[in-house]
Amino acid sequence: MFDSLSDRLGGVFDKLRGRGALKEQDVLDAMREVRIALLEADVALPVVRRFIDQVTEKAVGQNVLRSVTPGQQVVKIVNDALVDMLGGDDVPGLDLEAVPPIVIMMVGLQGSGKTTSTAKIAKLLKEKQGKKVMMASLDVNRPAAQEQLKVLGEQVSVATLPIIAGQQPTEIATRAMQAARLQAVDVLLLDTAGRLHVDQQLMDEMKAVAAISTPRETLLVVDSLTGQDAVNVAQSFAGQVDLTGVVLTRMDGDARGGAALSMRAVTGKPIKFAGTGEKMEALEVFHPSRVANRILGMGDIVSMVEKAAEAVKAEDAEALAKRMDQGKFDMNDLRMQLKQMQSMGGLGMLAGMMPGMKKAKAAMQASGMDDRVLLRMDAIIGSMTPKERVNPALLNAKRKIRVANGSGTQVQDVNKLLKMHMEMSKAMKQIKKMGGLKGLAAMFGKGGLDAAMPGLGGQGLGGGLGGLGGGGMPGLGGPGGPDLSKFLKK
Repeated sequence: MFDSLSDRLGGVFDKLRGRGALKEQDVLDAMREVRIALLEADVALPVVRRFIDQVTEKAVGQNVLRSVTPGQQVVKIVNDALVDMLGGDDVPGLDLEAVPPIVIMMVGLQGSGKTTSTAKIAKLLKEKQGKKVMMASLDVNRPAAQEQLKVLGEQVSVATLPIIAGQQPTEIATRAMQAARLQAVDVLLLDTAGRLHVDQQLMDEMKAVAAISTPRETLLVVDSLTGQDAVNVAQSFAGQVDLTGVVLTRMDGDARGGAALSMRAVTGKPIKFAGTGEKMEALEVFHPSRVANRILGMGDIVSMVEKAAEAVKAEDAEALAKRMDQGKFDMNDLRMQLKQMQSMGGLGMLAGMMPGMKKAKAAMQASGMDDRVLLRMDAIIGSMTPKERVNPALLNAKRKIRVANGSGTQVQDVNKLLKMHMEMSKAMKQIKKMGGLKGLAAMFGKGGLDAAMPGLGGQGLGGGLGGLGGGGMPGLGGPGGPDLSKFLKK
């Protein structure tokens, strides 16, 4: 979502960092470009003015201009101001400190992703916080809205209130409260009806439901692809209903990001969740500092580690660690790694979270390399026999043709995958020579990885992936990039 804004800001700050000393005019020129970039990203004009004034005032101070690294100081000031604009350092979670059943009322316009977001939050509360959750649809206007929530409830294994045809929203809310108390439910999620636009009938209905259920949280769901209109909708709702937070959907889309950047500043309500895809697990707690870091190309290692912790099963990690200690790495291990990368969001998502990986991500896109590369590699391994996966040396020319035909790829692709596996296998053997994972950890601590692992240069992981994608991947061992040992060290 923030790619174009991130590229523009990156260009501005690269110029600042490239100069040894900064004059006040240099900072003012840079701020003018930042202002244009924010306006082009569809950020609300009052928000942009306040942001630029705040940054300029701090950035032209004597302690910045006379510092050793003035360019870096300006970037830090912009980063702090971005975090402040997005909601500050606080990450306000859901307020669940009350006597059960705690009611969360979901409100918003039709088509904003309200019903899907309801199911996603229910899944998150059930799996991450161990809550007993129930969902109830109060939408009697949209055809099959109640059935949709029921189907989503079955997908995420969360109970939904049985549907009784002909009931009005207030009656459904009363019945939902009774059912939640009888079944000792911790959290009750009410999915209210939406409209195509904000009208008084919608507001009156929500107020009536709120009077019956006394919600602890009232979350407004808005579609970030609608840009500034999403902010206008949020203002309309905030004026009528006591909102406690915002859920931004389609944060993985190609919108310019203005809604996300303006929402907190204009409405005064925190963004609590961000929807990042269609899958039920594609919902993230909104962290202002992490989003600001991604916009400025600083990466988001914390989120990446959290995704890895969710995607990688402990027993799989332990099994692979044992095999690494023994210097073993076969095609089954490689396939497991590829599947974990896919479940973490794919190559593009991972590249976007790693510091300084913006250019590598752009190079991946330019070379036609995307997550289909992972699927293609998985298909190649899937076309091998169990014996071939354990011992890839069995793959002679005849077998390679069979594997290529079975996976819908070329023999060259099979060869590239085998070469990539061979390089990774060499790495595992070198790790074993160094005393296994403990020895590797010690090398990281001493900074001696380059000297200890000289055989990992050339066509490493990035080269293998790049080949399958139709081009190299600079920065990951592809043509023109540093060797894999330097990448591993980073």
